[in-house]
Amino acid sequence: MIDFSLSDDLLELRDRVRAFVRDEVIPLERDPRQDAHGPSPELVSELQSRAAARGLLSPHVAPEYGGLGLDHRGRAVVFEEAGYSPLGSLALNVSAPDEGNAHLLEHVATEAQKERWLRPHAAGELRTCFAMTEPPPGAGSDPTLLRTTAVPDGDGWRIDGVKKWITGPVGAGVCIVMARTSPEGAERVEATMFLVPMDAPGIHVEEQLSTLDSQFVGGHARMRFDGVRVGADQVLGAFGEGFRYAQVRLAPARLTHCMRHLGGARRCHDIAAAYVRERTAFGRPLAKYEGVGFQLADNEMELRTCRLLVWHTAWLLDQGAEAGEASSQAKVVVSEAVWRIADRSVQLLGGLGVSDETVVARIFKDIRPFRIYDGPSEVHRWSLGRRIARRGGPVET
Repeated sequence: MIDFSLSDDLLELRDRVRAFVRDEVIPLERDPRQDAHGPSPELVSELQSRAAARGLLSPHVAPEYGGLGLDHRGRAVVFEEAGYSPLGSLALNVSAPDEGNAHLLEHVATEAQKERWLRPHAAGELRTCFAMTEPPPGAGSDPTLLRTTAVPDGDGWRIDGVKKWITGPVGAGVCIVMARTSPEGAERVEATMFLVPMDAPGIHVEEQLSTLDSQFVGGHARMRFDGVRVGADQVLGAFGEGFRYAQVRLAPARLTHCMRHLGGARRCHDIAAAYVRERTAFGRPLAKYEGVGFQLADNEMELRTCRLLVWHTAWLLDQGAEAGEASSQAKVVVSEAVWRIADRSVQLLGGLGVSDETVVARIFKDIRPFRIYDGPSEVHRWSLGRRIARRGGPVET
């Protein structure tokens, strides 16, 4: 039996995060220190200083490295509250890609690597990025197409290749780089992760890409690794286990995206609901019209459904279950549902919904790419369908 009740401590933390976002984050949503590539490092540093002063910074990181040590269900509650503002996740230091990278470092890195990279990250002193995706014909949804290579070079390796759609490399302190380490023509493609300081010779951020969303510091970029030298102490985890570690990172990271975007979708719904209660047309408030009421009802039903699915998947992760399939399902369901919620909210707001007079248009643009990153819906459906076909029996729950 799954217990969905929340402890008093978690309820208290949720309320503190909710008040922090309301009082200190939302008032900065129109701060000029933002552009098409996201909030500036200065704005994020200010927000994180405020969060630290309230004891809310890095709730996902273990206490021994400076965080609050929340389990996955605790994160579900707190991350949704943080996601209520486009700046909230950055303020609490739980935004992608840093949150997923912190999870990976905590579970895979050596103690020396954690001290060098995880501890300062938890303190808000260092940002990270993750470089796996490549331009065609390299790795995308199919990671076995990886073309970036790490070849032996003296007592270390030399990394060469091009990465694209990499989130937040501008201003980051370290990059987790996925590189192919199997020999050319090998029957099995093998990959390894490396921790590479962003000031290492041979790293070039070639272009900041123009994209629909603007929720991440530094936006998204194309990077080139030109003979970047790494040593044995920069291997993350075991050599040749990069694909396995990618799943260690991706399964919970897909779910935390769901948590954050659920908060954003709830904000869109709250703004739209408040508007249609007050706005009148043809002699009565818009909310009194059945067509409007149906859209509000659909929003609330999908918000509740998504929350229950996220909490159930978080519970599985906390039980130590193999939750890759569950997180894949949650990613598809939630990414498509929050998009519908944001879209209905835009429609209910009319002209306000497509302007910058409310935050809804901004959240709408931030939510749409979620159906693509961390695996497009179509790839998840294809993978899930193959597993179902192989199983041949009833689905376990």
